[in-house]
Amino acid sequence: MLDKLLDDAELCGIQIREHNFKSLRLKGLYTDSVITLNKAAISTTAELTCVLAEELGHHFKSAGNILDQKDISNRKQELRGREWGYGYLIPLESFINAHKYGVRNRYELAEYLNVTEEYLDEAIKRYEEKYGLYVPVGKYTVCFSPFGVIELFDL
Repeated sequence: MLDKLLDDAELCGIQIREHNFKSLRLKGLYTDSVITLNKAAISTTAELTCVLAEELGHHFKSAGNILDQKDISNRKQELRGREWGYGYLIPLESFINAHKYGVRNRYELAEYLNVTEEYLDEAIKRYEEKYGLYVPVGKYTVCFSPFGVIELFDL
């Protein structure tokens, strides 16, 4: 998935740079078709994938400087960027595919999706905020709390 994100960024004319920011809290930043990744704050490929997806989401869903998160408009744009990343890396169908593959817990699911457990938890929480406790997807139901996939059988 990381390669696909990098290809998509290139197709959109987005440059990707690495830099060591003073703060380890800030892992990535999108500005004017440039994604800058905080090399010192990202330690795994899964984490890099998650940060890159969110920053690419800001390219598509944000406008202007949204660093001041006290501003409600900026917080909404931040959420839209994150939500784009969740949908890109973890579409609802991926939960069903993981279920079919035999994934049995959140750790295995994060590994299967090549995302961090923290990012997975945030995505599930956002999906629950958006859809409620569950959402039907074809002949399956994805449940967010408790998390699981229910397969409905044809009779």
